[in-house]
Amino acid sequence: MSIIEDIREAVIAIPAGFVASYGDIGRRVGAGPRQVGQAMSLLGDGVPWWRIVHADGTPASCHDGQAPKLLQAEGTRMRGARVDMKRARHGCVG
Repeated sequence: MSIIEDIREAVIAIPAGFVASYGDIGRRVGAGPRQVGQAMSLLGDGVPWWRIVHADGTPASCHDGQAPKLLQAEGTRMRGARVDMKRARHGCVG
């Protein structure tokens, strides 16, 4: 399986209401956070890109800044404009 497929599988495994950081995904698949970010742009439709956030809980700014709205709609725990990483980080990727 390619690294892009590994990243796709890791992202799809994150349930609604939870997130992982680029670094979390990278550690799971053996890639750096930047590699994960680059691969995310290649994953296409059907992959919940908004569930991947920066380590400090800041949502991605791509897709016209839709990530915070999508995260909130799924019930993801937020602290202001950031995800509450202590409560919303998905356990299988950290």
